[in-house]
Amino acid sequence: MRALNDHRDEAFDLLRLALTKPRFDAEAVERVREQELSILRRDITNPNDLASRRWWQTAFPGHPYGRETKGTPETMARITVDNLRDYVRRVFARNELKVSIVGDIDEKTAGELIDRAFGSLPAKNDLKPIPDATPRGLGRRIVIDVDVPQAVVTFGGPGVARSDPQFMAAYIVNHILGGGSFSSRLYREVREKRGLAYGVSNSLVWFRHAAVVLGGTATRADATAEALAVIEQETKRMAEKGPTAEELAAAKSYLKGSYALTLDTSGKIAAQLTQIQIDNLGIDYVQRRSSLIDAVTIEDAKKAARQLYGSGMLVTVAGRPKGLASSGTTE
Repeated sequence: MRALNDHRDEAFDLLRLALTKPRFDAEAVERVREQELSILRRDITNPNDLASRRWWQTAFPGHPYGRETKGTPETMARITVDNLRDYVRRVFARNELKVSIVGDIDEKTAGELIDRAFGSLPAKNDLKPIPDATPRGLGRRIVIDVDVPQAVVTFGGPGVARSDPQFMAAYIVNHILGGGSFSSRLYREVREKRGLAYGVSNSLVWFRHAAVVLGGTATRADATAEALAVIEQETKRMAEKGPTAEELAAAKSYLKGSYALTLDTSGKIAAQLTQIQIDNLGIDYVQRRSSLIDAVTIEDAKKAARQLYGSGMLVTVAGRPKGLASSGTTE
C-alpha cells in the first residue's frame, strides 16, 4: 500500500477492512471474473504462456508448483463468493505476515498502524502442507505446435535454495552465464555473435519447497534449433569449466555496485526489506551483502556451476521451429 501521510490513518483503516471484512460484491466479482477469463482465453494461443505452463507442469507433475496459477476457464467459472471468503479465512493470518514500512514515520506510529491494520487477523493460518520437490523431466525437449511467427523457448533445471550456503556463489555464476543481460555469456553468444535473438537470459527462482534456474528466449522459427544448441553448449561449458577469474571479478564488481539501484525509491526499499524477511537473511543483510559476494572464491564458483548446470535441462518450445522436434523420455 502507498499513501500520503495526510491520509495514512484512513488508508490503514481501509486496508484493515479489505483484509478482515472484504465485501465481495456480486458486480465486482463478476467484473473481475470476466477480466480474468479474457486473459485466460488469450493465453490459450500465447506462445510465452504455453511454453512456461508446459515447463512447470512437466517439471512438477502432481505438485502445486506444477499447477496453472491463473486457473483455467472451467475452474474460474466455478469459483463462488463463498470460496473467496473461505480463502481469506484460511490464508490471511498473522503467523507468517511480513511487514515493511518506508517513509516519514516514527517507530511508535508505525507500530500502531500495523496493529490497526493487522491486529484483528487470526493468529494462525490454515494451509495444507506441501512436500519439497525437485524439477523432473531433465533431458527432455517438448515442442508445442502453435502457429506464430517466432518460437518461444523456456529452459531450466534444479536451482539452489536461498538458505543454501552455496547460494551466493550460484547467484554470481548464473549472472555470468545468463543473468547479466548485456554482459552474460548467453547474450554474447546468442545475440551479439550470431544475431539469433533479441534477448536471452536465465534467473534463479526459489520457493519454500523448491528451487530452479529458469531461462528463456524467442527467435525465428528457422533459427530456433541453432539458438537452443548454443544455449545448451554454453550451459554445459559452464558446468564443466565454471567461470574464469576475470568473469568472477567483473560479476562481483557489478553485483555490488548495482545493488544501490534496488534501493533508490521507497517502493524498492520496502520490497527489498520484505524479501529479506521472507528469506530470513537477517536485519543486517544490506550491510553484509558485499562481504558475502567478496567471500566467493573461484573454487566456490566452479562448484556452484556444476551444481546448477550439471544435471541437464528441461526445455519447452512453443511455435513451429524448423528442424526441432520433441525428444527425451516421457518421465
